[in-house]
Amino acid sequence: NVRMTAREGEQERAAELIRELAAGTHTEPGNIHWIAHRSTENPRTFMVYEQYRDEDAFKEHGQTEHFKSIGVEQLFPLMEGERERNFYETLD
Repeated sequence: NVRMTAREGEQERAAELIRELAAGTHTEPGNIHWIAHRSTENPRTFMVYEQYRDEDAFKEHGQTEHFKSIGVEQLFPLMEGERERNFYETLD
């Protein structure tokens, strides 16, 4: 998952971009889940739960045009500080 906080005044634009990024990500063949959340305590804070078929599918996600043009070029620059990224494996 990834947790990130938008700079003051940028949270609504960030929410729009997250929705756009979700739409593109949901079309990826290796994507299982990409679920965006917004904090009820701090509307500037977002968390995305991501699950991919395997590590290769996750790496492919980072190379997609929508990730680069929406995430890297538009969304991430709106954030305050670094994204907090955590990786987990399912217990299946």
